[in-house]
Amino acid sequence: MTDPIRPQPGIMEIALYQGGASHVAGITDAVKLSSNENPFGASEKAREAYIRAVHNLHRYPSTDHAKLREAIGEVHGLDPARIICGTGSDEVLLLLCQAYAGPGDEVIYTQHGFLMYPIAARSVGAVPVQVQERDRTVDVDAILAAANEKTKIVFIANPNNPTGTMIGAGEVARLADGLPEQTILVLDGAYAEFVEGFDGGAALATERPNVFMTRTFSKIYGLGGLRIGWGYGAQAIIDVLNRIRNPFNLSHGQLEAGEAAVRDQDFVAKCRAENARMRVWLAEALAEHGVPSDTSMANFILARFADEAEATACDAFLQSEGLIVRRVASYGLPHCLRITIGDEAACRRVAAAIAKFKGRN
Repeated sequence: MTDPIRPQPGIMEIALYQGGASHVAGITDAVKLSSNENPFGASEKAREAYIRAVHNLHRYPSTDHAKLREAIGEVHGLDPARIICGTGSDEVLLLLCQAYAGPGDEVIYTQHGFLMYPIAARSVGAVPVQVQERDRTVDVDAILAAANEKTKIVFIANPNNPTGTMIGAGEVARLADGLPEQTILVLDGAYAEFVEGFDGGAALATERPNVFMTRTFSKIYGLGGLRIGWGYGAQAIIDVLNRIRNPFNLSHGQLEAGEAAVRDQDFVAKCRAENARMRVWLAEALAEHGVPSDTSMANFILARFADEAEATACDAFLQSEGLIVRRVASYGLPHCLRITIGDEAACRRVAAAIAKFKGRN
């Protein structure tokens, strides 16, 4: 007998998302380099703001997020009225699918794109369409060729996770200009702050009604545990998303810490500079031992091995050394390991361990 209680179409096709591992059996002081977290944590100003928020635990938080939106707008030179805040940028991505895609529609994402994109599409009954990349980099021509009258959303992360690669503003603009008129181009800028002078697509989202940008406080701001994100785009899209957003989706603590964090750009600059320094160092150190990676613009590198067997063996060896990195077979990269850029001590441990592993094989 068929169960009469059934989920909506597409939901049971969703594979459960698996976050980066946090523990290794038998090791108590493992270094976690699997989730692209900031090794320096959050800024002191953000921590202090979060602690102060404890005095308002009995109060409902703001529904309009006005102070946080004003702070984001001030720092990035954007109109606060065109900003929406969510529980991580993941919520904003889901809201976009809920509002603009559904059964019979298609949502495009790229070959090695963030796994939340197909999840968000399937959650509303839309069809996720994977488009091939070129050398682990977004291929604009391939996306334009795949887009049609059913395409409602195109997701690209720039820089991309887990490859670390990105495309330039000219290519992004060409993509926006070439898409069907009913299609929204969503620029996921989770790692935008790691690129000096990069606006994450804000200028395009300001000028073009079919471009929408998302950002997060989880990476360079070190607030992954608080789940704060935001989006920016045309006023018409913002007005639609606010109609379906939970009015109390962010707590006092999230709002206060987020505002303090975005205003502390000295901390951001320090983290960006240190990440860039150690990213170059680690990539060069691994290349010397026969482990190449593409030029990364994020806070991780994608280390490439000869095949899946070698990547799996190296992952196991790193775990035995108390180092947790991310296997990315689920992203179509079974021969790779994604390694978060930690502090200098962590990076040196990784390089030494991989050198030891390669020397044994």
